[in-house]
Amino acid sequence: MMGETPEELPMSWMLFPGNPALSALVLALIAIPFLYAARRPVHGLIQSVFRAMTHGLRLGARWMARTADDLRARNKVVLLAHGREEVQQTIDRDFQRVSAQIARDLAGYPTLQRRLLDEITRVEEDYKKCGEVPPPPPEWTKAVEAIAKIKHTGDGLVQKILEDISSSIDGIYDKVLAEYRRSYESRHQILKGFMPFWRSLESTLQRVDKNLGGLQQSAAKIDGLMDKYDQINKGTEKIEHALTSSATTQFAIAATVLAIAFGGAFVNFWLIARPMAAMVGGGQYILGGLEASHIAALVVILLETACGLFLMESLRITHLFPRIHNMSDKLRRLFFWGALTGLLVLAVFEVALAVMRDHIIAADILVKRGLSGEQGAAAAAAADLGLVGKIPVVGQMVLGFILPFLLAFVAIPLEYFIHSARTVFGVGLVLTLRGSGVLMRIVAGTLKHIGNALTMLYDLTIFLPILIERAVTSRRTGSAAAAASGDRSVSEPTVLRRTGGHGL
Repeated sequence: MMGETPEELPMSWMLFPGNPALSALVLALIAIPFLYAARRPVHGLIQSVFRAMTHGLRLGARWMARTADDLRARNKVVLLAHGREEVQQTIDRDFQRVSAQIARDLAGYPTLQRRLLDEITRVEEDYKKCGEVPPPPPEWTKAVEAIAKIKHTGDGLVQKILEDISSSIDGIYDKVLAEYRRSYESRHQILKGFMPFWRSLESTLQRVDKNLGGLQQSAAKIDGLMDKYDQINKGTEKIEHALTSSATTQFAIAATVLAIAFGGAFVNFWLIARPMAAMVGGGQYILGGLEASHIAALVVILLETACGLFLMESLRITHLFPRIHNMSDKLRRLFFWGALTGLLVLAVFEVALAVMRDHIIAADILVKRGLSGEQGAAAAAAADLGLVGKIPVVGQMVLGFILPFLLAFVAIPLEYFIHSARTVFGVGLVLTLRGSGVLMRIVAGTLKHIGNALTMLYDLTIFLPILIERAVTSRRTGSAAAAASGDRSVSEPTVLRRTGGHGL
């Protein structure tokens, strides 16, 4: 065998050179007894290997399921705590709003009520006066009635007396009628004078009704928040799904706003990157090939963002830093003015960089055209830059001043993003763990069947000895069954004889 060439080695297994089929058959017949003898150990090896893999995967699946349950429980605690805090803040804010509304709208209601009662009493009295009936006729009317009963006899003196009495009565009647008319007219003037008061009273009552309606709406909103707070304390599944959906929505909105802010920061970066190269030196690279001017521009933008973040914290709009939130009003006011001053200085600095950038670009254009020999074109370009070039300069200055203040508001979506990301990532991690556990269980079941398939495939290669074994085993089983039946037939007469032929 040592003298065989590599071309002859693949043919060395043949017992009959030139006849591979016969050689393979003879080798298989030789190997079958050994494979049959090693059947049980090989079966045990295959089953042990795949059982170990299956058990390991199932243990991993159980661990992932328990970890997912524990993580879901912690996420629920954090979610309910955050939802409880938000609801508490909303309830406190609504109570403050309602208190301010009551102090503003209902503080003068007792005085208004007393004034309304006085005026209503006065109107009622004047109305009663307007409704008075004329006084009863005086006593002299009886004398007039008695004289009126005198019969007309043609006496001139009696006629004269009657005429005088009639004219006197007419004058008195006209005077009394005029006096009553003046009295009613004065009362009507009094009632007419109360018309503006009634209009004012109507508008006041409408305003009161509106304010009371607003208070009722605020009370209904507070009742809804209290119900939500009670559900959060109970930790119901419904409120958990609601808070998770709300956190997911906040996460998406905050991520969108942060992406927009990142775009603004990108524009701001390229706005100040070129003039920063003239300040810190262009062409210098640090930190693994990063240009120094780019790093300086990035640091300026990060400082602007930090100043805006501290500004929002000092105004108590955001609550990312509890230490700033718990400062005294005086110290917090100083912190506010410091952050605002830093942000303003950085904004003015960006304005200067914008102007510097424009001059650098203009100088580069003039240098390039001067080197190309276009002196007249260079002068025309300079004239154009002097007349028209002010417009982009002003635009760059405005952007340089506004963008830092716009970046200051990134703190608001950043806070929502941080708070909602805990819930969203926690839910995603729980789903990932559970999905991985299910996948591991599927793989474990597949490996178990693969192990069984390999065992049956091994038996398939040695099916002939197995058939012989089964035939021998079945013959032995049949002989043992026949012997057992013969023993039973022999023992039955003995039992009958012992029992007197009456059976058991």
